[in-house]
Amino acid sequence: MNHIINENYKIYLITMDKSDQFWMVMDNGAREMATMLGVTYIWNAPLTRNVNKQIQIFNNAIVAGADAIMLAASDPLKISSAVETAKAKGVKIIYVDAPAFEEGIITLATDNYTAGKIAGENMFYELEGAGVTYGSIGIIGVTPENRTTVNREMGFRDYFQSFSRYQILETLYTNGVPELAKQATEQYIRDNPNLVGIFSTNEGSTLGMGYALREKDINIIGIGFDITEIIQEMIRDNTIKAVLVQNPFTMGYLGMAQAVAALRGLDTGPQFINTGVSVVNIYTPSLILS
Repeated sequence: MNHIINENYKIYLITMDKSDQFWMVMDNGAREMATMLGVTYIWNAPLTRNVNKQIQIFNNAIVAGADAIMLAASDPLKISSAVETAKAKGVKIIYVDAPAFEEGIITLATDNYTAGKIAGENMFYELEGAGVTYGSIGIIGVTPENRTTVNREMGFRDYFQSFSRYQILETLYTNGVPELAKQATEQYIRDNPNLVGIFSTNEGSTLGMGYALREKDINIIGIGFDITEIIQEMIRDNTIKAVLVQNPFTMGYLGMAQAVAALRGLDTGPQFINTGVSVVNIYTPSLILS
């Protein structure tokens, strides 16, 4: 039997917010695939991260007749009951970047724990290269409920377990808001005279860390996560030493293909696809996909 794509399929991408460039690039990927497949595509999210608003947007998409939802869950526990309800109504759930606890068809994301270990490795080599062999290191997280960034923290901490001469400080959570991450960076600097490094776990926290380090003009190793034009400039002027770059375009592009495959009853493959990560420590403007 031939499978014919139903052009009336309505597929939503619901991300954590609409502010970070990361999600805009993901939207570009999803939109490109949706155009090729001839399906109706809608991107929606809270302007800034808000768990309750994301759940409301998710529920509204169900009411509006979503056939499939590509979801990046802000809080994997709180949204799981809404996901369960959607599945009961026949909505196909594809996770991009951040799954909920309720099972979906497939998750397309970074292996965040491994990425955190890679960030730790880069922090270590930057410190050693600068002749810094002991001191304290801060971590700027998003929220304790955000599994993607918490897994990055865990990987980073585990890497440094072998190096007792470095002390990893308690994580400061800033909800990914650059201004709050800037304040957290300033707090680390103020409260820890032996501070030698900071790891920021997402785009907003990396921006805030960079703003603070640039303003303070202090010799602290900054390792970040995700990329924007401003973060590129911070790498170029040596404010930030390196960032780990994900592939949000791929998440959106393949996520849309998987959503349509699921709607057509085709094989969607493994439950997890690692979309990869790379380290950027030089100015590389071609990485920005807009």
